[in-house]
Amino acid sequence: MGPAIELDSRAAGAIDGRHIRALTFQDVRMEYVTSVLNRLDIPCSGRTALVIGSGRGLLAQGLARLGLGVVALDPSREATAMAQEADTGSVQYMTARAEDPGLADASFDVLFYADTFEITDDLDRVVAHAARLLRPGGVLFYDTVNRTPLSRLIYLGAFQALPQTRIMPRGRYTAARLRTPAEVASALAAHGLKNEDVCSFKPTNVLDLVKATVARRSGKIDDRAVKEMTSFILEPEGKPLVTYLGHARTKH
Repeated sequence: MGPAIELDSRAAGAIDGRHIRALTFQDVRMEYVTSVLNRLDIPCSGRTALVIGSGRGLLAQGLARLGLGVVALDPSREATAMAQEADTGSVQYMTARAEDPGLADASFDVLFYADTFEITDDLDRVVAHAARLLRPGGVLFYDTVNRTPLSRLIYLGAFQALPQTRIMPRGRYTAARLRTPAEVASALAAHGLKNEDVCSFKPTNVLDLVKATVARRSGKIDDRAVKEMTSFILEPEGKPLVTYLGHARTKH
């Protein structure tokens, strides 16, 4: 019998693919956000940010260190509790779904949707709330998974089905919920948001990622070691064969 595959789990030995993903994506997420905010000349001090799909709070804490006032929202009560326990008080954590965040209109200067666009069955509703929550002049960031033969092989096969590399519960990803850049841009445009960029990102070394995943799956290393063994790089001019980041702003 293989190890338990459980999201947001405190169980000894349980493999949480969502947390592994957050660890390995943290650096490129932060690099992308800071580069865009700098380019747009948007200061962080005195601004507010909302992270949707915040998990155990890594991204939210990173944004707080930039000087943003951060609210972190996740559908999992257990993830919210673990995030609060690990935080020093810099972030406000809430449990709610992206489809019904329960927050006031025009509350945030920065939104970041992580582990959301490729998970939700109702992207239109998620984006409608995003448009409502974003202040004029603010920026919506997201990362998600493209729908390509390679992304299906990785997310539907390696991460969910193959015994040697499975780190996610079966059914977390489906082909229908993987979104092409054009589909994301269309969903944003329907609610008055203009997609301004798509930026591919990928492992620095695919073989290192495979080795780390197999080692974690077999219990030879822990989550932190996965991050130490792997890295991702932004590929602004590359075609997003698997994962990509992007940002949007209110249409003028």
